[in-house]
Amino acid sequence: MADVSTIEDKPHFWDEASAQLMRRDRILKKVIPQHRSEWLVASSTPFMTLARAIVGQQVSTKAADATWVRFTERCGRRPAPAKVAAISLDELREVGLSRRKCEYIVDLATHFAEKKLRPAAWASMDDEAVIADLCAIRGIGRWTAEMFLIFSLQRPDVLPLDDVGLLKAISLHYFSGEPVSRFEAREVAQAWAPWRTVATWYLWRSLSVAPK
Repeated sequence: MADVSTIEDKPHFWDEASAQLMRRDRILKKVIPQHRSEWLVASSTPFMTLARAIVGQQVSTKAADATWVRFTERCGRRPAPAKVAAISLDELREVGLSRRKCEYIVDLATHFAEKKLRPAAWASMDDEAVIADLCAIRGIGRWTAEMFLIFSLQRPDVLPLDDVGLLKAISLHYFSGEPVSRFEAREVAQAWAPWRTVATWYLWRSLSVAPK
């Protein structure tokens, strides 16, 4: 979901959050300066953000990126929900998606095309309310909803504890590579509030992997 950064794209809270995180956390004090010219860039449309997150569920970033390229080649660079909703499951399967993910994406597209969702309202809702709204859609769980909060709404304090990349980075930097539990990750992240999105993004970058 990451795009090329420009100054105009930078979230208004980014510099303040980065400065506070460097003061509070010895690891981030080293990581953040390595990515000074980069920051979180908002995704294009709510539908594309959610569709991209579904494509990325339970697969590597590399596999998700390759599948997304094929998906946009088939459906258009900025696919309209109505167009995707009209595509057969067999056609979608040809881009490398599992049948279940095809069903999820078509269902999501149908929700948008038939205006069953209220994306304009999400900006004024708190994080948990948005998550509840999104998790009512088939195929969208908490991780996918959290990716939406981060990449579409640019909420500053999201901690995606189910994210493999975040747990890997915490393991590498804070536990000498030992596996970490969600509880341990949450303990480490206490010092990051209210900028847990920003800390998460920098830790993703520390793995030399573009954010999902």
